[in-house]
Amino acid sequence: MRICHLSSPSAALIASAITLMLGATTPTAIAADVWIITDRQHPVHHTADARVIELDAGPRIEAALSENLPADPTQAADTVRQRLQANHGALSRQLASAWQAVADAWSLGVTTVPAVIVDRRYVVYGDPDAAHAVTLIQAYREAHP
Repeated sequence: MRICHLSSPSAALIASAITLMLGATTPTAIAADVWIITDRQHPVHHTADARVIELDAGPRIEAALSENLPADPTQAADTVRQRLQANHGALSRQLASAWQAVADAWSLGVTTVPAVIVDRRYVVYGDPDAAHAVTLIQAYREAHP
């Protein structure tokens, strides 16, 4: 596990901010923008109020979208189109959101999962407990003002 300082000058412009208060999930409440970047193989606990980005969400949605398609390419295309438009385009929005989240993660230069990022500036790699990672970052920030 390590704490790093992210140094992407354009990250603040590229990634959207989600301001939150961690409150009871950490010993000392801090106002912070917390992102958790992971995948299904690296679950992270205590993710309440954080933006969770699963890097494998897009491929999972695409796999579900292509399940049990007809052999005929025209029918398969129609089936996919129907699935994407069902429920007022919910699956289409989920897919777009999943891939946008991956782009947001890449814009920060994340190299390893799980990653817990605070204020798009500090990251702890490898800690599956988000509350613990945020506490480590807070301690680091207090020691290095």
